[in-house]
Amino acid sequence: MMLPVSELHDFPGHPFQVRDDEEMEKLAESITQHGVLMPGLVRLRTAGGYEIVAGHRRKFASMKAGIREMPVIVRDMDDDTAVILMVDSNVQRENVLPSEKARAYKMKLDAMKRQGERTDLTSAGIRQKRRKQHRHFHRPSGSNVPARRGDCLNRTLLRSCGRKRRRPEIQEK
Repeated sequence: MMLPVSELHDFPGHPFQVRDDEEMEKLAESITQHGVLMPGLVRLRTAGGYEIVAGHRRKFASMKAGIREMPVIVRDMDDDTAVILMVDSNVQRENVLPSEKARAYKMKLDAMKRQGERTDLTSAGIRQKRRKQHRHFHRPSGSNVPARRGDCLNRTLLRSCGRKRRRPEIQEK
């Protein structure tokens, strides 16, 4: 399906920067000559128009090339599924900054946690109590072994995100 570029809106909190660099020039030139070869992935927005899940660079290059319409695939998906697909479609790119990857993986991890969350608990108090019980775990004293499989990854992501907040200049590298 072809949609006007003006109806395509960026994904909120999109962790990957769209840079106007030499690679973007090449992409815009390719789009001028051959068109957009791979359609973007979008979903409907409640405020009207469409939200880009995958294809932010193609949209920017299309606008730069003066193309008014872009091929897209429209999918009905919830926020968590959109985050997971957005991250998976972008992390394989070559020039992704470590800070962008860390932010993206954090978003994906949070989305995956929400997808696995129990919804059959009716009382909010019970739900909060279950979350607290899940967070607190027993680890043998003096042990450096993580109690859960994801602990190392969580600490690494949090450390990376924390550095970024303290030193915003590393985002630009």
